[in-house]
Amino acid sequence: MPVKIRLQRHGKKGKPFYWIVAADARSKRDGKLLEKIGTYNPNTNPATINLNLDDAVKWLQNGAQPTDTARAILSYKGAMLKNHLAGGVRKGALTEEQAEEKFNAWLEEKAKQVSSKEGDLAKAKADAKAKAFEVEKEANEKRKNAAAEAENEAIKAEADAKAAEAKAAEETVEEEAPQTIDDAAQEASGDSKEETSKEEE
Repeated sequence: MPVKIRLQRHGKKGKPFYWIVAADARSKRDGKLLEKIGTYNPNTNPATINLNLDDAVKWLQNGAQPTDTARAILSYKGAMLKNHLAGGVRKGALTEEQAEEKFNAWLEEKAKQVSSKEGDLAKAKADAKAKAFEVEKEANEKRKNAAAEAENEAIKAEADAKAAEAKAAEETVEEEAPQTIDDAAQEASGDSKEETSKEEE
């Protein structure tokens, strides 16, 4: 029976979640499986992979063929290397201790790479957040300045309107005042004429 190590899709639409399984090559993608050996969640950054190394190596040694994606995952987690080292031990090229030492050294190196990547991602996220904050701060400053300018313009317009009203009132007073003086002069001249006419009588 040809056995494949492949991904079996679970999760919901737009957010897939995969099981890493050993299954008969003739069965459906999401059909019957022989054994579940891990999970793969591509929705996180970096992707979350849980893998039972011993089970994966056991299936590889029994002749199971991984698909391209499953091979990449197994390689990333060290199952392919462990299988290779186990083959070297079987052939007598390595001792068990040497194989274990090589595998542990590889695991440490991989852990450093992963932590470095996580650090870079966290730094990039923090930089993006700081940049967004700066942009928002700038927009708020522009908004405040625009509001202050609008308020100043409103105050200026109100002051101009009051000044125009005051000027109009002054002009009205100036126009009325000469008429009053002229009227007073006419009345005075009229009174003097009356007095003259009385005296003549």
